[in-house]
Amino acid sequence: MDSLAIQKSFTKFLFFLLLLTFLYSSKASSSSAQEAAALLKWKSSFQNKNNPLFTSWILLRSLNGTNSSSPCNWFGISCFNGSVKAINLTNSGIYGTLFYFPFSYLPNLEYLDLAENNLFGHLPPQVSNLTKLTDLHLYINQLFGPLPKELGYMKNLRNLLLDTNQFNGFIPNSLGNLTYLTSLTLYRNNLSGLIPPELGNLKFLVRLTLSYNPFSGTIPNSIGNLTNLNFLSLYNNTLSGSIPKELGNLKRLVSLDLAKNQLVGSVPESLGSMTNLTYLALQYNKLSGSIPLSLGNMQSLGYLNLLDNEFSGLVPSSLNNLTNLWFFQISGNHFIGHLPENLCESEKLQYFNVFSNRLTGKFPLKNCSSLIRVRLQDNNLTGNISEIFGVYPNLEYLELSNNSFYGELSSKWSKCKNLTTLLIANNNITGPIPPEFGDSIQLQILNLSSNQLIGEIPKEFGKLSSLLKLDLGGNKISGGIPQDFGLLTRLTYLDLSSNLLNGSMPANLSECHQLFHLNLRNNLLGRKIPVQMAKLINLNQLDLSHNSFTGEIPPELRSLKVLELLDLSHNKLFGFIPKSLEQMSASMKIDLSFNNLEGSVPRNGPFVNISFEQLQGNKGLCGSIQGLQPCPSPYSRGKQGKKKGKKLAIIIVLPLLGALGLFFALFGLLILYEHRKKNSKAEEHVEVLKEGNLFAICTFDGKEMYKKILEATEEFSPSFCIGEGGHGKVYKAEISPDNIIAVKTINSSSEMADHNGFLNEIRALTTIKHKNIVKLLGFCSSTQHSFLLYEYLEGGSLAKILSIEEEAKRLDWLKRVNIIKGIASALAYMHHDCSPPIVHRDISSNNILLDSDYEARVSDFGTAKLLKMDSSNQTAVTGTYGYIAPELAYTMKVTEKCDVYSFGVLILEVIKGKHPRDYITNLVSRTTESIELVDLFDERLLYPTPEVENVLISMMEVARACLNANFVSRPTMQIVSNSLTTGAQIQQCLGTEGLIILEGEEDPLRDRQEELEA
Repeated sequence: MDSLAIQKSFTKFLFFLLLLTFLYSSKASSSSAQEAAALLKWKSSFQNKNNPLFTSWILLRSLNGTNSSSPCNWFGISCFNGSVKAINLTNSGIYGTLFYFPFSYLPNLEYLDLAENNLFGHLPPQVSNLTKLTDLHLYINQLFGPLPKELGYMKNLRNLLLDTNQFNGFIPNSLGNLTYLTSLTLYRNNLSGLIPPELGNLKFLVRLTLSYNPFSGTIPNSIGNLTNLNFLSLYNNTLSGSIPKELGNLKRLVSLDLAKNQLVGSVPESLGSMTNLTYLALQYNKLSGSIPLSLGNMQSLGYLNLLDNEFSGLVPSSLNNLTNLWFFQISGNHFIGHLPENLCESEKLQYFNVFSNRLTGKFPLKNCSSLIRVRLQDNNLTGNISEIFGVYPNLEYLELSNNSFYGELSSKWSKCKNLTTLLIANNNITGPIPPEFGDSIQLQILNLSSNQLIGEIPKEFGKLSSLLKLDLGGNKISGGIPQDFGLLTRLTYLDLSSNLLNGSMPANLSECHQLFHLNLRNNLLGRKIPVQMAKLINLNQLDLSHNSFTGEIPPELRSLKVLELLDLSHNKLFGFIPKSLEQMSASMKIDLSFNNLEGSVPRNGPFVNISFEQLQGNKGLCGSIQGLQPCPSPYSRGKQGKKKGKKLAIIIVLPLLGALGLFFALFGLLILYEHRKKNSKAEEHVEVLKEGNLFAICTFDGKEMYKKILEATEEFSPSFCIGEGGHGKVYKAEISPDNIIAVKTINSSSEMADHNGFLNEIRALTTIKHKNIVKLLGFCSSTQHSFLLYEYLEGGSLAKILSIEEEAKRLDWLKRVNIIKGIASALAYMHHDCSPPIVHRDISSNNILLDSDYEARVSDFGTAKLLKMDSSNQTAVTGTYGYIAPELAYTMKVTEKCDVYSFGVLILEVIKGKHPRDYITNLVSRTTESIELVDLFDERLLYPTPEVENVLISMMEVARACLNANFVSRPTMQIVSNSLTTGAQIQQCLGTEGLIILEGEEDPLRDRQEELEA
């Protein structure tokens, strides 16, 4: 072949190659344009279409009008050969559904990550059109409905992560077809039914987490076929039956969590063959029998938790082989005998909890310097307490209560420099309290009650500046209460009851402003009750009974507004019962029996339901209580001469009263005439609204008040503005030094400018009267201005206070608890006591005002809607972003449950000190014991005491119920308010999905195993 022919052939080849390239490029360009258009259609369905992260998602047009844009340069998109291969939009703020997602237009998609967004709605079965998909990540969203069986058709899937949603129904058996699957996470959903045995076909599976679902039935034996499994978590379901012995085949298993189910029977010996296991959690079941000796073979085991089962027998010495053990808990069982002696031989043991068993013998870990937290209470352990315990440099918590320890307290406890909690109640400890205890300045809780301690309380206790709770009750301590106790400004709980204390009650105890519980019962204290006790405004329990206090009851005690118990019985008090005590809470229990009191018993406040038993032993008391003598009437002592005097007085007074009444009537007519004359001239400036009963609430002269408000605010100068809402600004108007009001102007652009909208707020406020709802004093309307007149609350808005560090610090835990209760009470009143019910629709921290005593008042009813039971209640979405119930975004239907959701957000905000943001999703999707509490508490405040901590945890449980994405499942505000104010069981608020505050010990570093895996 000559060179010319070769050249022609080569030219033809090049032409053919260019043609193929053009055709492929044209096809790829067309495919890319299709993918781009399909993705944009999905984006257009977002409810937050202006999400700034998606500004790159746009189509460009070429000169000939065709689409020339490729999605390959868009945020979160990766391509191969011009076609979308991966989409990673984790935590991108997407608020929408998967209904319009282009499952059929992305043929080459291999990786799809839409986790940690606000996706709601169903997972469409069309997901199976993504035939090349290997990774599907949809965790931490709000998806609901059943899992489509079509997921089982996606044979290339390696990772299927659907946890932390609201999926319900059964796990499709078809998932057993995903033979290449390595990770399957379905935890924190509402899936139910049986765990399909077909999951045993997933032989490449490394991670299987099905926790936090109501799965029932038994654990399938086929799970034992998953020989590549590293992590298995079935925590917090309702699984029954026994633990399959086939689980012993899982030789590669690192973590096994079967806790919080209803498993029965014994632990199989075969589990001892899982020698790689580092984490074994079996707590909160009904397992019985003894601990298998084979568990001693798990030499990698670091975490062993058998809490709250029905185990019995001895604790086997084979556990001494667990040289990596750092967490050991066998509490809440029926173990007997002595504890193994060498559990801490490797010096790794940190958490040792064996409480609530029948253990005997001595504490075996005297030299275990690695210990952080030890709980031995409620056993029969014995030994000299000063000999069997050492010095532990890392120890933070030690509880020895309800055992048989004896001996004297040693000064070496003060050398445990990290010890914050020491509880040795109800033992046989003797001798004095060492003064060296005063050197433990880090100590927060000290309970030495119910022992045989003698001597005086060391004055060195005044140095315990971190002390929150001190309980020395039930001993034989003598002497006086140290004056230095007034230095314990963080103290919330003080119990010195049932001792031999004498002298007077120190007045400087009033400096302990945080004191919540004060019990000095059954001592030898005397003299007067210090009036300074009235400064303890956070006091909830005050028991001074069975002492020798004398003098009168201080009327200043009326300041103790949150007091629930006042016991002054069995003293030597005399005089009258102060009438000022009627100002105290009506629910307070008061006991004044066996004193020397006299006079009539007050009738209001805590005396409304007082019984004779609470007043007996006071010979001089009288009143209408059954058992007391009736008080003598002042008229019954009069004689006949006085009766005649009364008749004469009547004859003289009646004509005078008649003349005086005629004078005032004439004077009133004159004033009314002048008033009408004046108002007739002002009608061109002021319109006084007279619809219905509205005129009755306008307690001001319209024109005069209008003029004074303009003068007081310098015609609404910005310098007098104290707030701004969605419908106008709020101004402070000082009409006179004793008359300060808040004036809310109405924007012309607002819906409140509408006559009906303006009247809507007035109607709402005039029909409700509640101590936690802001009072409407009046209103003015003119051609220039329209505004509402409210009581002025000097505390300002809750949002403002929480945003200022120093102000927020003054808002301590008890004040915050009271604020939450007050808001709940107000909303319950609006929803259940008003007819028709009132929905606020904009509950947020900006619309909660506080008075000078930090009492909460719900304000700003500009968006309030009066519900009629026969209406559809359709409305536009309104409210403050971050507080709006999710259903409003797509149903537009307003119900009381919208306020319930907003209230749930507000609870978390008050506790955390700022808007909870992502913690809302976390709290809704998991139980409170799996969240680090320190992350939910306001770090600007001192960590709450155990009692207050329990209250806050309960409130967070209520918040979780209120934030349920399914509004039907949210509790009513009436249930919420009752739970918060009466201490009722939170279970009624949460229904069958209620949370349990664990009495046992959860690993504080654990945060649930599936998070550790991730």
